[in-house]
Amino acid sequence: MGESMTTVLEDHPVVASVKDQQGLEAVLRSPCQVVFLLYGSVLDLPALVARLKDHGKTVLVNVDLIDGFSGKEIVVRYVKENTAADGILSSKAPMVRAARQLGLFAVHRFFLVDSLSYHNLAKHVRMSKADCVEILPGCMPRVISWAVADLDVPLIAGGLVCDRDDVFAALKAGAAAIASSNRDVWAM
Repeated sequence: MGESMTTVLEDHPVVASVKDQQGLEAVLRSPCQVVFLLYGSVLDLPALVARLKDHGKTVLVNVDLIDGFSGKEIVVRYVKENTAADGILSSKAPMVRAARQLGLFAVHRFFLVDSLSYHNLAKHVRMSKADCVEILPGCMPRVISWAVADLDVPLIAGGLVCDRDDVFAALKAGAAAIASSNRDVWAM
C-alpha cells in the first residue's frame, strides 16, 4: 500500500459501493478500481476481499456492516490479519483510529442529517485521524463545499449519488471522489 489515499482517489475518483453478490459480480467487470465492500460476514469476508483483490481492486471494508462483527477495535485487527483489504470505513472513530494504527487506509463515514452533525464533523475527523471522510448523503454540493473548506483530508461524497449531474456537482463542489452503488455511475 505505497500510495496515499489522496493519490488513490485522484487516480480513481469513482468508488464502487458494493452491497450484495450481484454488485460484486458487476464490479468485477467494471472499470472501478476502488471498492467499498458493504456486505458479508465474518465467515465469507476473506474470500470476498480475495476475489476483489484478484481483479486488481483496492478494497475497503465497511466494518460497521459485516455480519458477526462487533463495534470493537479487534475487528480492524481481524480485517488486517485475515484479509488482503487495503482499509476500512466506519462511522466509529475508534475503528478509524485502529485502522490507521495498523497501517490500513481509514475512511470515517458521517451521516449529515442536520446542522449539529455538520458542526461536529471537523472535530470528529481530527479525533479519528482519518485518511479521508465520506459524507452521506453525497448529493449536497453546498454542504460538500463547506466541508471541504473545514477539513484537512479528502472528502468522498457517498449515498444518493445517482447520476452524472450528481457526480459532477459533487466533484465541482470539491469532493475528491464519489461513492455509489449505482452501476451506471461506475461506468463514468
